[in-house]
Amino acid sequence: RIDEARMIALNAQVELDGMSFAEAARRFVAGQIAPTAHDRQSFAQRLFAADFGRLALQHVLLVFGSLLIAVIVGVPLGIVAWRWPRGAGVLLGTVGLLQTVPSLALLAFLIALVGGIGLLPAVLALFLYALLPIVRNTHAGLAGVSRGLADAALSLGLTRRQCLRHVQLPLATPTLMAGVKTAAVINVGTATLAAFIGAGGFGERIVAGLAVNDSDAMLAGALPAAALALLVQWVFDVAERLLVRTPRQA
Repeated sequence: RIDEARMIALNAQVELDGMSFAEAARRFVAGQIAPTAHDRQSFAQRLFAADFGRLALQHVLLVFGSLLIAVIVGVPLGIVAWRWPRGAGVLLGTVGLLQTVPSLALLAFLIALVGGIGLLPAVLALFLYALLPIVRNTHAGLAGVSRGLADAALSLGLTRRQCLRHVQLPLATPTLMAGVKTAAVINVGTATLAAFIGAGGFGERIVAGLAVNDSDAMLAGALPAAALALLVQWVFDVAERLLVRTPRQA
């Protein structure tokens, strides 16, 4: 009979040490259950283990790949909502509705939609979650630009498209960037769930820790994800200050 402690030890050999199920079973039958390699490591060694670089790269690609798509789609949608106020409520409401869908439920739906697990449904889910702050802040930023400035630009001979490109969008940029920052920070946290469907990232450690009830393994995934979120927020804060300062100096 296998008790809970032995079962956790066997799972740890598979999940954390990469041992095959057959080898773990053979060692159990032979009475050779030994501490896993992770048990013999300090927390710092587990935190900066050999897989750290790979997981960090996967996490960054998940976050910024989906964020790039969200910016490409979300900014034009925000402009559309601002140009046609009658449809703004429906558009913003629809995008906002996506935020209310639980993460795992959205992943399950997208897996069924694309017909498989992995990177594609994870990026699609993160893209959908990133849309709301980008669309909303683009709309709010443009709506906050003085109508008098636009009228002055039009009176100087600019077309409406030129006015949008050279006057209104630059003035709305700080608000727009705040939305992009919010979306990026949200995605860093949400991207940890991508590991449940085989998309990688720091969530892999969290999933492995959950499987074997190992709090250190979970922390080794959660702490880098939290640090990445703080780093992303700091980078966007610096970028926002530079964007605000540049027009003033000009």
